[in-house]
Amino acid sequence: MRRGDPYLAISLVLTGPHAYVCAEINARGRKMTSLLQILLLIINTIWFIVLIHVIMSWLINFQVLNMGQPLVRQIWDGLERLLYPMYSRIRSILPPLGGLDLAPLILLLGLYALEIVLVTNLRAG
Repeated sequence: MRRGDPYLAISLVLTGPHAYVCAEINARGRKMTSLLQILLLIINTIWFIVLIHVIMSWLINFQVLNMGQPLVRQIWDGLERLLYPMYSRIRSILPPLGGLDLAPLILLLGLYALEIVLVTNLRAG
């Protein structure tokens, strides 16, 4: 593309499920693209926080991490406080499944679906 073309190619580097997304937008749509990039960044950040929470819960359950350690306790409490509002809404919809908690999986699938919608709209815009 030349510098004077009315369209600008934008490459989004995402750290989530997508390696990269290419989109062509009109030069007037830069503000909307920036907003979508910020939303994708927030989605990917939440994605990684949920993954860290899931992995940490496995490590705690398999007694690799000790909840008696202050650092582990602080990180766990911080993650719980951060994710509780999202998990509680999902758990209120899901039926009780005993000891199986599917809220993180549902949240990750919802984040992935939201990312697909945003990227599709970015390409269409």
